[in-house]
This record gives sequence, C-alpha cells and structure tokens, in this order.
Amino acid sequence: MFRLDDKTALVTGASRGIGEGVARLLAERGARVVLAARSVDSLERLAGEITDAGGRAHPLALDVSQPETLADRLGELPEDFADIDVLVNNAGITADGLLARMKQEDWDRVLTTNLTGAFALSKAVLRGMMRRRWGRIISVGSVVGLMGNVGQANYAASKAGLVGFTKSLARELGSRNITANVVAPGYIQTAMTEELGEKAREELVRSIALRRLGEVEDVAAAVLYLASEEASYVTGTVVNVSGGLYI
Repeated sequence: MFRLDDKTALVTGASRGIGEGVARLLAERGARVVLAARSVDSLERLAGEITDAGGRAHPLALDVSQPETLADRLGELPEDFADIDVLVNNAGITADGLLARMKQEDWDRVLTTNLTGAFALSKAVLRGMMRRRWGRIISVGSVVGLMGNVGQANYAASKAGLVGFTKSLARELGSRNITANVVAPGYIQTAMTEELGEKAREELVRSIALRRLGEVEDVAAAVLYLASEEASYVTGTVVNVSGGLYI
C-alpha cells in the first residue's frame, strides 16, 4: 500500500523542514523526486542522501516567488524526471505583522510566494497530467488559513486562498482523474519552533488537544496518502494535521 513506483513527484521547498521530510518519504515509497528550492547546495546534499538510500532524486533550483520563470525551469528537467505526476506545493514564507503596520511589500511578497507560486506551478504541470489522465496536486496550507491568527493576515489569506484554489481545481480536473487536496499543518517541530522560549512553548502545547507539537513525519504521511492510489476517491478536501489545535 501507499506505493508510488513509476511516478515522478515535484516537491517545492524541499531543502528543509516539511518539504525535506515529504521528499524523503515519497522517494522511500518509490517515486522519482524532483527536489525544488532556491538553495541548490542543500538540494544536492539531500539528493545524494536519497540516492545513497536507494531512491532517485534530482535537484532543481526554483524560486516560486518568481512565478513567470517556473515553466522555463521545469523545461530544464532531464527526460526521466520531466513528466510530473505528483505536485507538492510546499514552499512558503511569512512576513508577520499587525495589519495597521503591515507594509504593502510584505503583503505582496507572501501572497506571490505562497499562492501565486502554487497557481503558476500547478498550471505548468497540468497539461501533462491531463494527457496521462492521472495526477495529484497537493498544497501544504496551514490551520492559520482556516482559523486566522493575530499578526498573520497576509499568511492566513495566502493559505485560505490555497483552499479555494484547490477546491476549484478539484471540480475542474476530476473528470481527468486528477485530484487536488490541501494538507493543513498546525504547529510542527521545525527550526522555527525550536526558537520559541520554554514558556511560550508550554502555552502553545496546552492549546493542542494531543498536547504535543507535530513532527514533520506527521505531515509527510498525510501527503503520501493523498499522493497514493489509495486516495484516488479523495479530492477537494483539507486534511487537518494539527493535533486538535483547530477542531
């Protein structure tokens, strides 16, 4: 179960955190994985580790904050990685601040990277999926896009936008056997949460029903399920991976 043999997956933001965890798991389950991010050195390291473990991976320098360049960058992929079956729109940024003091550039930068980048990349891989009549488009959102959060109006709007975008794709593409879904993580144990003070961390954990932060592997498992044949009848949905932070 949950095998991705003979499938090619593209994971953005693959150089660290959730993206790296997703890429490792998809490769472990048989997918050829295109590792996409701005940090080429990190991608080459990860590609080497995946290859050494018996998988197949190809690093691709790609910046989703420049959506007009994405189609051309995909055109540079070698033939055996060129047909993308599974797209994981994971790359994203934050530029937090209360709306009264938020700069227009911070709003634009977050929306362009988190939402427009996903639009442009999804569009770029779509024609091939339609031709092959099989595809998975999985966007990594956030529970913040479902519940909102103080100081994150731009981030929440971008992640809420992914939900509407995905539901529309699901309706458009279902007849072509292409599914579109969102994974919405809560607070996940990453380098960013490591920076929290002990008191802030304890308060955060108390707000989560399962009383712990999530692990990267929790999110990767949800992505794997949605990418697999076992999820062929699941589309247009949001998988909440927040440990009960948002219920």
